[in-house]
Amino acid sequence: MFEMLDKVLIVEGKNDRKRVEQVLDESVEIICTYGTLSEEKLETLIYPIEDLDVYILVDADDPGKKLRRQLKRELPNATHLYTEKGYRQVETTPLNFLADILGEFFEIKEGYL
Repeated sequence: MFEMLDKVLIVEGKNDRKRVEQVLDESVEIICTYGTLSEEKLETLIYPIEDLDVYILVDADDPGKKLRRQLKRELPNATHLYTEKGYRQVETTPLNFLADILGEFFEIKEGYL
């Protein structure tokens, strides 16, 4: 298993993770669901983090909304972050907008705020 940090950010895919990492200026455990949450993923990825500060940033499309509903059930205390519907996906959200979304909860690199 990996070393667990205090904050965990859940995204859908590795491109989302790369996009978010461009603006973050602190160590954050970023978990990729790859769009689905099987029983195995729940056991290995989700249940071990349910007592941590969990943040969820998924796409504003139908698969992202479905995943968000499932995560709300599994992690009711998580903080939900949203991209604009017009951007649809986290990986296509402008970096300055991502910085605004994440800046309330995470340290952001200078130049993005």
